[in-house]
Amino acid sequence: MAEFQWPWEYTFPPFFTLQPHEETRHQQLKVWSNLFLKYLKHTNQFTLGINDQNLPLFCNESIKRRLSPELILLILEHLQGSGHAAPIDKRRHEWQVYWHTLEEYGNMVYDWIQETGQTNSVCTLYEIASGESTTQMEFHGVDEAVLLKALRILEEKGKCEVIEMDGSHGVKFF
Repeated sequence: MAEFQWPWEYTFPPFFTLQPHEETRHQQLKVWSNLFLKYLKHTNQFTLGINDQNLPLFCNESIKRRLSPELILLILEHLQGSGHAAPIDKRRHEWQVYWHTLEEYGNMVYDWIQETGQTNSVCTLYEIASGESTTQMEFHGVDEAVLLKALRILEEKGKCEVIEMDGSHGVKFF
């Protein structure tokens, strides 16, 4: 895996402190949100804890700066507002982060199902997320919990039915 390319803002000390000016703060949250998504995609992560203080995303040792838990929460709430994150626990300390929105993931999977002629067939979540036939797809490697949420959205639209079998899930597409 290639080394992650940090944006210039990552070496700018004020970037790690919540800015008081509203317009600047909005831009700061936007840049941090994009950085979170790019970094997590690069490292193939779908969950994030606010208290993961040693994570390079939260801490730039070269300039001796780190994000406060409050700023991390604001960034995650900003991602939640755009459909790219959701809290896992009630305290909002653990989060699922989606590189694409759940609807986008669902549409990608459904388009692939149609293109490969698999409508009216049953697939396991493993086949979709990690199978050999999806290696070139943008959704390949997606966390199965994230995939299940995306499939639930498709299910609400009548495009599939999620099936639970012995604690694991399958899906039939229409």
